[in-house]
Amino acid sequence: MFTLKKIERKDVLYVFSGLSNPDIIKYYGISFDTLEATQEQMIWYDDLLINDTGIWWKIVSKDNCFVGACGFNDMTKEKAEIGFWILPDFWKQGYAFAAVSLIVAFAFETLRLNQLEAFVDSRNRACLQLLSKLGFKHIKTYKNYEDTDGSLIDLELHVKVA
Repeated sequence: MFTLKKIERKDVLYVFSGLSNPDIIKYYGISFDTLEATQEQMIWYDDLLINDTGIWWKIVSKDNCFVGACGFNDMTKEKAEIGFWILPDFWKQGYAFAAVSLIVAFAFETLRLNQLEAFVDSRNRACLQLLSKLGFKHIKTYKNYEDTDGSLIDLELHVKVA
């Protein structure tokens, strides 16, 4: 169905296609207006690996189409924050569930982490449902936590323990 491949600098156009897409950035904390500005994100991906604080992968369909991205950041020896996004053309096709399931297993079985955390915009029902299906538990809601386009949003913390 798909493969996960490490995100590389040459993937900047794909990352820009997602992190500039209004349907994705509506609930995602990062967005970019230009391809040049997206280089900042590419440096961030590199720094995660260099500093051993995370890793992100691109999700590639069997016909070699870029589908989205998923990975970990703020990683320590015990835990990491998980994140993901899928291009709208691939929504409701099982990619998010399959990819996130795979990296959750990788976090616990290979990286030997004890806990994964997900911080989610409380309006993002699809993401919250996916996390619930994967066994993440709601821990806390941070009210009026983040300013998005001039309005304060609630951010939910969901956790899965090994």
